[in-house]
Amino acid sequence: MIAGSIAGMVEHMAMFPVDLIKTRMQALGSCPMKTAGVRQAVGSILRSEGPAGLYRGIGAMGLGAGPAHAVYFSVYEVCKKAFSGGKPNNAVAHAGAGVCATVASDAVFTPMDVVKQRLQLSSSPYKGVADCLKTVLKEEGIEAFYASYKTTVLMNAPFTAVHFATYEAAKRALIEVSPDSASEERVIVHATAGAAAGASAAAMTTPLDVVKTQLQKVNNDRRNRCEGVCGCDRFKSGSISNVVRTIVKKDGYRGLMRGWLPRMLFHAPAAAICWSTYEAGKAFFQERNNASGSISVT
Repeated sequence: MIAGSIAGMVEHMAMFPVDLIKTRMQALGSCPMKTAGVRQAVGSILRSEGPAGLYRGIGAMGLGAGPAHAVYFSVYEVCKKAFSGGKPNNAVAHAGAGVCATVASDAVFTPMDVVKQRLQLSSSPYKGVADCLKTVLKEEGIEAFYASYKTTVLMNAPFTAVHFATYEAAKRALIEVSPDSASEERVIVHATAGAAAGASAAAMTTPLDVVKTQLQKVNNDRRNRCEGVCGCDRFKSGSISNVVRTIVKKDGYRGLMRGWLPRMLFHAPAAAICWSTYEAGKAFFQERNNASGSISVT
């Protein structure tokens, strides 16, 4: 849990600017869209808010990532052992364990993810994490923090299934290429396998990530209480199907892939950082435990 918590915070804090750019690209702004690509999004943020704008909402990410990843990795390890049936190369067990891990960790992370995304909007009315938590709780109730939980789980379930299965397979393949030097090169192995897993999973689940982002948005124009942004897009309901139809009607099916590039740019290095940090931390604590066990026996 400690290794997972450290890995989660390091990963998300390091990659936060890319996540913010992705969120800005996915948010349906005033018609016509203000930003259409990575370069335009970055330029718009720097011109209007300066470099500090790339870190808007990072406090919420820091508060949520640590506990969520502690749950994430601990549940994964327990379920992987239970599902594998003594077969370490069981891809189905890895995928199933990943799904269980995301269901548990998303229950912890979703509220702070909602806060983070509200703060990331250029037109956000909130002064900070505390103000956002207080205002949302007072005006919308605690259910607002879980408005996108169903969508988050639906998105993250296939994401983690692909992610963990790909990671374990890639790690095993890389170790088999050079088994003699695997222990010396384990950081490179874990980082490479993590990057491959993160990129492939991110590409496959971008449409659901776009939908999740829309469900988390609020209308900052107090006169138009909808879950869109800037009063341009009105969702008749908060259902996944309605959001999908609205996006397709406005931008076509390509609208469901908005932000795919920064999403892949985020998840590939993020997974590399996360897995290499986690595996290093886990190995460190295991060695400490083994050493202390040997000393106590002696």
